[in-house]
Amino acid sequence: MAKTNPLEFIQQVRDEASKVTWPSRRETMISTAMVLVMVVIASLFFTFVDMILKWGVDKVLFGF
Repeated sequence: MAKTNPLEFIQQVRDEASKVTWPSRRETMISTAMVLVMVVIASLFFTFVDMILKWGVDKVLFGF
């Protein structure tokens, strides 16, 4: 592995960071909202599935 001096490394990092396309504030807000909506949907789904499985297990084991 080639050795790089610290100044050259910092310059390379700056060059690479300048190539990054950062999302706009609007894009970030939309992505955040989408993630939150998906988290709520997933939590409702897994809660529903858990309730069904609990009901089934109670029926099989305890006859309720």
